[in-house]
Formats: sequence, C-alpha cells, structure tokens
Amino acid sequence: MAVPKRARERAERLRVEIRRHERLYYVENAPVVSDAEFDALMRELLALEADHPELATPDSPTRRVGGEPQSAFSVARHEIPMLSLENANGVEELEAWFDRLRRGADSPDDLAWVTELKIDGLSVSLRYEDGVLVQGATRGDGTTGEDVTVNLRTVRGIPLQVRGEDVPARMTVRGEVYMTRSGFQRLNAAREEAGAAPFANPRNAAAGSVRQLDARITASRPLRFFAYTLLQTADRRQSEALDRLQAWGFPINLQWRRFEDRGPLVEYCLDWQERRHELDYEIDGVVVKVDDLDQQAVLGATSKHPRWAVAFKFPAEEATTVVADILVTVGRTGKLTPTAVLEPVEVSGVTVQMAGLHNADEVARKDVRVGDTVVVARGGEVIPQVVRVVKEKRRRGARRFRMPKRCPACGAEVVRLEGEVAHRCPNASCPAQLRERILHWGGRGAMDVDGLGDVLTRQLVERGVVHDLADLYDLDVETLTGLERMGEVSARNLIAALERSKSRGFRHVLYGLGIRHVGQSAAAALAAAFGSMEALLAADRERLEEVAGIGPTLAESVREFLDAPENRRVVERLADHGVDMTDRRRAPAAGPLSGKTFVITGTLTSLTRPQATAEIETRGGRVTGSVSKVTDFVVAGEAPGSKLDRARELGVEVLDEAGLLSLLRAD
Repeated sequence: MAVPKRARERAERLRVEIRRHERLYYVENAPVVSDAEFDALMRELLALEADHPELATPDSPTRRVGGEPQSAFSVARHEIPMLSLENANGVEELEAWFDRLRRGADSPDDLAWVTELKIDGLSVSLRYEDGVLVQGATRGDGTTGEDVTVNLRTVRGIPLQVRGEDVPARMTVRGEVYMTRSGFQRLNAAREEAGAAPFANPRNAAAGSVRQLDARITASRPLRFFAYTLLQTADRRQSEALDRLQAWGFPINLQWRRFEDRGPLVEYCLDWQERRHELDYEIDGVVVKVDDLDQQAVLGATSKHPRWAVAFKFPAEEATTVVADILVTVGRTGKLTPTAVLEPVEVSGVTVQMAGLHNADEVARKDVRVGDTVVVARGGEVIPQVVRVVKEKRRRGARRFRMPKRCPACGAEVVRLEGEVAHRCPNASCPAQLRERILHWGGRGAMDVDGLGDVLTRQLVERGVVHDLADLYDLDVETLTGLERMGEVSARNLIAALERSKSRGFRHVLYGLGIRHVGQSAAAALAAAFGSMEALLAADRERLEEVAGIGPTLAESVREFLDAPENRRVVERLADHGVDMTDRRRAPAAGPLSGKTFVITGTLTSLTRPQATAEIETRGGRVTGSVSKVTDFVVAGEAPGSKLDRARELGVEVLDEAGLLSLLRAD
C-alpha cells in the first residue's frame, strides 16, 4: 500500500525540523524550543515511521532512540591508529616538549599551535561514507576497538548524516563522548531513587553508557559529544579542520585557540587550570597540537604517542589517608614494585585502597613509611599515586621501607643493574613472573584467550602444569578438570580459546611475548615491517631502528629478548604448536622499486608525505624514518633538515622532488 503523500511530506518536514533543533541545542547552544516541544516532534515522527516503516531513513533522528539489545560488540579496526598523548605535568615539562619539537621540526621558526580543552570522557572514532555515519568505535588498544555504532547513533550531537558539497566520500571524525556535571547529578539522583548504585564520576558514567549492550539504555543517558580530529581532510591546518567540522554540524569545544608564541599559550593552560571548575563538564588538562598538518606528518609519532601533540595535565585531585602497609609485587619482566596499602579513601569519586610507589628510590625520596599520613592523587592514572607524606602527622614507630634482598615469590637474590632504578628478580622461572606473563599472553591486546584468568593461572603455575607460554598449548581436558573450579565445559571452552588464539597473527604474538618496551603500537610496527618471526629473528639492531617508531632502546630490548636461548626455545615451541607468526596484512609488493629503501625529509609540493610513501610502497619500495648505510635514496623537499646532512655523510643518493617523480613515472 502506497504511503500517503501528506504523511511522506510531514515526515520529511519533521526530520528537517528535529535536525535543526538538535543542532541549535547540541552544537550552537542556542535552543529555541522547550524539551517538551522537542519531545512532541520526536513522538510524532516515531508514530509516522511506525505506521509507515518505508518512511524510515538511515539518518532519521528516530535512529537515536535505540533498538533491540545486542548480544556482544564486534571488533572495529582503526585504519589509522588512535594513539594516546604524551603527558606534560607542569610548565617545565611543557617547555621541554616545545624544545624537542623545535629540534624535530623542518621549519621550527614557523611553528604555531592549537590548544583544546582535554575533555574527560571516552574517545571514539566515527566513520562516514557518502556523508552517512556507518561505524562508530571505541579507542580500544589503539589499533582495534569495539563497534558501538548502534549506541553512538543515540548520542545527540553526533550527526547521522553530514551534508555539504565539500564532504568527502569517505572520512573519519574523532572526538570525545562525555557527560555534563549537571546531567551526571540528575542521572545519579534518579538511580538512587530507583535503588540502583550511583556512578562514581561523569567519565565512568559516560564510558559505561556507551558500552551498554542495550542501546535504549545509552539513549536514556545525558551524553554529549565534542569532535576534535578530522582525518582525510584537504585542510592544511588543525584550526581549519576544526572550523570545517563546526560548519558541517559537529559540536566542537569553542574554547580552542591558536597561538604563534609560547608565552600566551602557557598562560592559557595555567588559566584553565584555575578555571576548570567553572565548566559544566570535566576537563583534566589542555591538549596542545602543532597546527600545520604537513608539519605533523614530518614530526611523526613514537610507538605510543604522536610527537606533534602533548597533553598539559592539571594537578590531580587529592585526598589524605594512612599507609597501612607496603607490599612488593613481581611483574612479568621480573621488576619488583612497591605498592602502598591504604586505609580506604575517596578520591575524585572513587574509593582508593592501593597506591603506586614506583621503585625503592621513589619511596626513599618521598620518605614514605608504614603508618604515615599521605596525600594521594588519582590524576587519570590507572593506579593512584602517593604524592607526599604529611610529616607533621607522622606516628611514633612509623616503619621504614626496605626493598627485600630476595624475591618474595621465588626467593632468588634480587639484583639491580647499573644505571637502572628498578630492582629485579633474575630467575626466569620465577612463578610470579610466569603468572604475569601468562596473564599478559591471554589478554585482549595479545592472544585474547577467554577464560585464562588469575585464579586458573595461579593454579597452573603453582602445580607445575605450565612452565612457559608454549606449555599452554599442551593442556588437555583431563589436566584442566583436575584443577579447582574447573568443570569439563569450562575446560573445553579454554582449549577452544587457545586453539583460536593460534590465528591471532604476528603483531599479537609479539605483544603477547612481553618484550620490555614493546607495546601494542611497536608490535604492530615490527609485524608490518618484517612480516614474520623468521625475518625478525634475522634482523640486527640497525635494521630494527629503521622501523618508524623503533628507537635504540627498543631495538636493543627486542634483540636481547630474541637472542636469549630460553626465549628462542619458547618461540620455536609456539611455532611447533601452530601459533601463526606471520603478518597476513603484509603482502610485500613486487615492482620497479622492490628492495629499495627511501627516507623522505622536508616538505613536498606536489605530493603529501603519506601520498609519496604510498606511491613508493605500491612500486615495491620501503620508506623508513632514519638514514643509514642501507638507505638507497633520500628524497629532499623544502627545508630538509638534518637527514639530508646525514645522507651526504654516508654518500646516500639524494633525490629532489622532480627526481622522485621521474623515478615513480619510470614504471
């Protein structure tokens, strides 16, 4: 039955009107109707689409209401990693970042910066195709996150469709989902009235709301959104991209500013440090970014952080409590870490009972003793920190801390290598280290072995069932069912999860091995550069350092790990068990530049650096970040910097932009 023309026209007018009011309220902060009037418009559109389902469009505002609950979230891969930001705790560290920036920039005298308030919420990535929102994902491990598209569609302020002649066919927008203080207070009041536990703080409330399996719950929460990054943009500056996002209807934080001088920028950061409580949303710092996007590409990133951005962190909110004890734990690399056990205290809405003390030198420097009254701060850390001792409240008999001479887990004599602050257990068979290595191996960022938890891992190690990571793949149902709280169904599920983990791929294996300094980003970079464990085992330190984001310390750590006979044996046994140690995403290209290594320095006029890199790689070449004796060509654009000098020192052939283009056309 055909939809009446009047109903079709009314539905379209309602959609246009509702979108206008959403923009006025969530983007421009200038509503012109009451909440009741807005709700009436939405109810009318819902009724029309219910009577005539064919009227519903993918970008209809009614999609924000939410549908039937999901059983689980699927995995969403980020085409460009969502890296975390390096922190600058105070003006001194911010100034040090400025100095590093100048040393790495091609045109240090032309640097300008954009500052944006650091919203304390949940980072998300939105992908649009032909202007329509097709996927929304959480940050996750930076490479993969959770697909929460259905939930993010319910967040008013996130456009379901972006209109405009200059909207690219495919684009990614990143931003922060957050909850206002006033919305948080209303939500908690309603929960307490209903007999439900209140949320600890707005950040936790926002994150938990986005990760609801029932999108209708997400839709009921007072969530907001600020956009801060536009990928696949034709703009040359971050400031221009922010203007473009706002013009397209994305809410951006209007407190952003552009600076060409350090002094006023630092004053801006300190000003907001004092004024942060004036806002109706929580901020924990100021993000400082290089404005020029080409300069951002020149500066690049480490395995963890972009070099062109930093987070100026505000001092954490603090509380005072008493140290009941100081315990020492042993990590997967053998590092001994002292941790303060505290009398419970609430900090930033969270009850804190443990606080990090880092190492023995830090305990001595702060003179933390058992029985002391201390100031504790959360400051965004996973583990709160002891800031200082209130010495005027020190109790008589407060006990000094001494790092144990023997490992608390295995009894091995503790060592402290020259030049290191950490004390370590040198026993590779230490059960505490093995437990932590197994837990790390089974973690989501590594091999994602569901069911390999702390209680089971402790039993596997204490009963001598597992002596290294490879032993996990020898487990059978009979062995597992002999353990406490392990039935046959759970045993079979674990074995199935271990079997699935074999196909996780090279980068997850590399991260799961727990090599010192090798995080998820570094593991992904090494996997992409070498493609297999066999190739990585054959690489020397110099070759490792050619990989973007892999410096001397990380390269040395990788080589030391892989050169250790016991680690080689574990790797070989894992391979024998069928664990995939290849990067299936990496298919070495064959072409006229196969086997040739390039370094690009300076600014190119006819190509962006990513475009030049793509052109070289599609012809079989490889682009690295540093010049060495194995580099074949250095491509020098405008203001090339020190890499050109290094190329001349080593006698590496230098191409100007015209020379590169000629080489690319030669195929």
